[in-house]
Amino acid sequence: MKNCFYIFIILFTIVACSTTSKNTALADQSQPAKKTAVNDTVRIANDSLEYEVIIIDNGFSTWLASTALPRNYYSLPYLENKNQLYVIEWNNRVLQPQRYNPSLYEMRIDYSPGIKYGYEVNYLIYNYMIYFQNTYKQKLGGYVPIR
Repeated sequence: MKNCFYIFIILFTIVACSTTSKNTALADQSQPAKKTAVNDTVRIANDSLEYEVIIIDNGFSTWLASTALPRNYYSLPYLENKNQLYVIEWNNRVLQPQRYNPSLYEMRIDYSPGIKYGYEVNYLIYNYMIYFQNTYKQKLGGYVPIR
């Protein structure tokens, strides 16, 4: 009886140690995913025009690098027109939190068609709008390319 008790204790210890090492291994594997999500920020600034664009959305940088069409694929007037339409609808939804999810439309976008933001800013805003619409199943207006 005494030998059975010792064998039971040894088996219990082995099982406890093996589950602890699995939990530690799983925790170690999940750490890198959290670090990439925290660093997924796109920032553009232009001091001469005094504007700044900051896009903080998990997965956008990866999507931009892997799925978005390359720079100079679209013309600047096309990007400006699409951004103006998307931003108008976005800002309308910000003002209607009872109708649209306020956690999706948190802040108003200050995008003026009279200001020449340049190709890079328009390219990133346009691609974020496409990413946003496809990821969150929203339609801000017009045809949305599915990528």
